[in-house]
Amino acid sequence: MTHTPTQVVSAGVDLFADAVAAQAVPVSRVAWQPPMTGTEQDLATVAADPLRHEANERALAAMLGVQAVLVDVAPASEVLGLERGEFLHAGPPIAWEQASGPLRGALMGAAALEGLVEDPEDAVALFASGEGIRLEPCHHRGTVGPMAGLVTPSMWMFVLEDPTTGRRTHCSLNEGLGKVLRYGAYGPEVLERLRWMSAVLGPVLAAAVRGHGPVDVTGILTQMLQMGDEAHNRNRAGTLMLMRDLAPAIVESGHDTGDIGDVLRFVGGNDHFFLNLAMPACKLALDAARDIDGSTMVVAMARNGTEFGIQVSGTGDTWFTGPANLADGLFLGDFGPEDANPDIGDSAITETAGIGGFAMATAPAIVRLVGGTVPDALATSRRMHEITLGENPRWSIPVLEFQGVPTGIDVTRVCRTGILPQINTGMAGREAGVGQVGAGLVTPPAEIFPKALAALAERTRERGQSFSTGA
Repeated sequence: MTHTPTQVVSAGVDLFADAVAAQAVPVSRVAWQPPMTGTEQDLATVAADPLRHEANERALAAMLGVQAVLVDVAPASEVLGLERGEFLHAGPPIAWEQASGPLRGALMGAAALEGLVEDPEDAVALFASGEGIRLEPCHHRGTVGPMAGLVTPSMWMFVLEDPTTGRRTHCSLNEGLGKVLRYGAYGPEVLERLRWMSAVLGPVLAAAVRGHGPVDVTGILTQMLQMGDEAHNRNRAGTLMLMRDLAPAIVESGHDTGDIGDVLRFVGGNDHFFLNLAMPACKLALDAARDIDGSTMVVAMARNGTEFGIQVSGTGDTWFTGPANLADGLFLGDFGPEDANPDIGDSAITETAGIGGFAMATAPAIVRLVGGTVPDALATSRRMHEITLGENPRWSIPVLEFQGVPTGIDVTRVCRTGILPQINTGMAGREAGVGQVGAGLVTPPAEIFPKALAALAERTRERGQSFSTGA
C-alpha cells in the first residue's frame, strides 16, 4: 500500500520542494548549505571535544554576568601607563608599512598632538624610521578605540569597571563625526579640538564622574535598546541618558561656567558620544569569557583598516586575520565607493557582544544611515541567532517580542552555516586626512573562521593525545 506523507521537509534547492507542493503536499523548506569548504574534519573534531559544551556555557555565563560601570575619566598616561612615543591603534597588530590611509592619517595627527613633530606631514619620516616609536593594538592594553582607534599619552580615557571582579577597560572620548582624528583627519581644527578635549572636556568629565559616583553603563545600554538605539551607529538615547546622569555634577564641578557650557554643548551635540562607553562595556563583558579551554566563542572582532582579526576564548591571545572588506552603504556628499577605505576600528566589539549590527531590529531608523531596509534589519537580528550560543536577557529587542539579543558568536556555527556576523559601521576615506566618507554594512572575511576552527581542532587533538598517553 502506498502512503502519502502528511508533511515533507526539504533542504537545499527548491526544485524538490516545488514539485511536492505542486501535488498539494505540505512542505517545510529549510535553508541549508554545506559547511565552509575544508572545515568538515575540523568541525567533527571540535564537535567531539568533551570540554566544548561546558566551556561554552561557562564563557557565555561569564560574559552575561558582568556589570560595567563608569568609575573615572583620566589621561592614558595615568590609567594605561602610556609613555611618549607609544601609540595604541584599533585592530590586530600592524606596522607603519602596512597601515591604511586613515590609520596613517590618525598616527600623523597624533604625533603632532604629542609634540613629536610640529607638522603632521613630518611624522611620515618618523614612523618610517620607527625610532622611538611603538605601535600596539588597543585590545592588548585593556582598551578599545573606534575607527583608527588612536590613543596617546595625553588623551583622556573613560575608565569602566566590573564591581564584582575589579577588572577594568578603557576608551578615549568621542570627537564627533566628519573630519576627526579617528577617521584619519589631522588638520588644524582636528588638533585644536583634541587639545580642548584634553584641557577642558576630560577634566570636567572627571570631576563630574567623581562627584556623581559610578554610572551604570550596562543599565543605560539596557534602556537605550528599548528607545531606538543599537549602540554602534545609533547612540542618541544613550548619550542623552548619560547627560541626564552627569549634567548636575558637571554644573556643580566648580569649573569655569564657560567651560561647563562648552562641555554640555559638545556632548549634547554629539549623538555618538555614548559609543565610547558602549565599546569598553562590551569589552569588559567579553574579556570575562577569555581563556576558557575548549570554548569556541569569539571574544573580539577588530579591524585596523588593512586586516580584520578575531580572537577566540579557547585560543588565548592569538589573532586570526584576513583582508578587511569594504562596507556597502551610503556615502556623504560626492564621495563614492572608490573613496572608501576597507573596514576599520575596534567598534565591532559591540557586535561581538550581541548589539550593533546584531541588534539592528531595535533601531529601524539605522537603515537611513547605513542602507538596507527595515525588513532587512529585522531579518539580520533573527539570522544572527543561528551563529550564536545564546541570548542576553538583559538586552532585548521589543519588536521581536523582547527576545534577548543574539550573544556569543560560535566559530563552529559560523563554519557550519556559512553565515557571517553582520556589522554596521562608519567608513573612513582611503586617503590620509580625508575623514569620514559614509556608513554601511560589512562582514568579516570568511576565511578567518576556518583558521580559528583549525586552531581549536588542533588543541582538541593535542589534549586528546596528552590524555591517552597519561601526560
